[in-house]
Amino acid sequence: MSASEPIARPVPIDDGERRDRSAAMWRGWCRRCPRCGEPTLFRAFLKMAPACAACGEDLEPFRADDAPAYFTIFIIGHIIVPLVLMVERGWSPSLWVHALLWIPASLLLSLALLPRIKGATIGLLWALRFKPR
Repeated sequence: MSASEPIARPVPIDDGERRDRSAAMWRGWCRRCPRCGEPTLFRAFLKMAPACAACGEDLEPFRADDAPAYFTIFIIGHIIVPLVLMVERGWSPSLWVHALLWIPASLLLSLALLPRIKGATIGLLWALRFKPR
């Protein structure tokens, strides 16, 4: 993207259909289509399907981009850091013990949460009818 290109801004999609935000986010969290609830949101670990195979909803306009990664880091940081501090204060283990504990824990939490947070973000974008111009 060059400096002369306009920045894509979200635009509401008005199709007249009322969309429940919490239901769409929950369906996305469960890695399901925000419209019909069928498990067709992703075709691979983090690769979003272009459209729902069950209901045909076009999902390509609802790109989550970097937001799920930021949300995941934020959540995992708030889980891991207090645990690190409690373990350090209670037992004062050496650094290699901390590394053995917290690196795998962070990786596993990231792998578990990232697709769910991405799905919830896509569900929210779908419910709000946002898509780039």
